[in-house]
Amino acid sequence: MVTAVVFDVGETLLDDSREWAAWADWIGVPRHTFSTVLGAVTAAGRDNAETFEYFKPGFDLGRERQLREDAGRGERIEETDLYPDVRPGLARLRERGLWVGVAGNQTSRAAELLRGLELPVERIATSGEWGVAKPSLEFFARVIDMVPDSAGHTVYVGDHRDNDVVAAKAAGLRTALIRRGPWGYLWADDPLVRRDADWVIDSLHELPDLLVPN
Repeated sequence: MVTAVVFDVGETLLDDSREWAAWADWIGVPRHTFSTVLGAVTAAGRDNAETFEYFKPGFDLGRERQLREDAGRGERIEETDLYPDVRPGLARLRERGLWVGVAGNQTSRAAELLRGLELPVERIATSGEWGVAKPSLEFFARVIDMVPDSAGHTVYVGDHRDNDVVAAKAAGLRTALIRRGPWGYLWADDPLVRRDADWVIDSLHELPDLLVPN
């Protein structure tokens, strides 16, 4: 029996297009070029932060993020960044009696911005706040600590094969991969996803009936 659902953030709840475009503009690279290299890094199964190394060897992501903030061009998360199914999908899960949370590899600032959206969830946390990031088991231990029941009663939903599906399953959670964003589409039929994902979905609207059948 599933009693809790915890969601990844980027390309699960948020469309990251605007943020990646902002990074391309910040480092002075055409958006299409940046996006194409990001796709190549993604297809190779590598950390997307490595994308910057192709354009700026030795790129210090933390420092550049702070410089963006100082320049008034820092992180923004707005209602329009949410995928259309997010608010209604989260609300329906709560209506079915499930505990709903958010935990992803984002900054502390992103956590503040997400809370400002007042999503229908019980709790929001990020790796920046916890000081530990996916795919580490410690991250998922923190996820398990935040939910009301055990790992076996909790589903982690994300778009990334390694960071979300494989890592969450290794921690004892049930898993769902959402087929959107570059990672979701690339890896929806991957053998590791087929092995470790309890469900592969195209929309959050599918979850209530899958997790709490009528």
